[in-house]
Amino acid sequence: MARLRVVLAGATGRVGRVIAPAIRDAADMVLAGAVALDGVGRDLGEHLFQQPWGVVIAPDVASALDAAPADVLVDFTAGAVAGQDAIAAARRGVAPVVGATGIPPSELRELEKECEAQRIGGVVIANFSLGAMLLARFAREAAGTFSHCEIIEMHHHQKLDAPSGTAKRLAERLGVIAGREVPVHSVRLPGLLAHHRALFGGAGETLTISHDTIGRDCYVPGVLLAVRRVRELWRVVYDLEDLLPA
Repeated sequence: MARLRVVLAGATGRVGRVIAPAIRDAADMVLAGAVALDGVGRDLGEHLFQQPWGVVIAPDVASALDAAPADVLVDFTAGAVAGQDAIAAARRGVAPVVGATGIPPSELRELEKECEAQRIGGVVIANFSLGAMLLARFAREAAGTFSHCEIIEMHHHQKLDAPSGTAKRLAERLGVIAGREVPVHSVRLPGLLAHHRALFGGAGETLTISHDTIGRDCYVPGVLLAVRRVRELWRVVYDLEDLLPA
């Protein structure tokens, strides 16, 4: 069986430098290209780990996809560019797997139309960790029982968006069950990485469901799952559990 050829955008970022070796080492994948703002023209392996990989850093997604055949684009850049990156990939028949948040809704709608036109799948997920997926699953069950719910999300002080994409998606899904808007409270402090709490209150009791990210390697299993499954999809999905077997 042919290995999946993957281009990674945001390859030198905080998450990208964890995802890059995972894709390279996966037996069923090939790291076919890399995109980053720094190290353009350099070998990605030498730039990050002082070991040549034979993958040259391109300045943008279009250049990377035009330079080498690819099956999947994995994008961990930023919402300001990730939507257009995904659309550019879809137009070329390359399935996008996006971990960036803050993509404008208009670009998501355009991506959905492009994927439909190309008859390919797409994945846009705010949080690829399995623990965050389970938090959302358990919280949805609790939302059907408790009358009140609020969300607290805490991140490192360099995170640009607030609330986090994970918290916004969780609030959206819980709000459907609760029949009301679910408040989200954001904290940005040095020393934090990524932490989410769903708090529920009822008569004489409270319930807290929490998830703590202590290392960005927690995203690796979810990203690899998405790369393996996205070519089987026929639409854009927004939740990791949609990629799990029924």
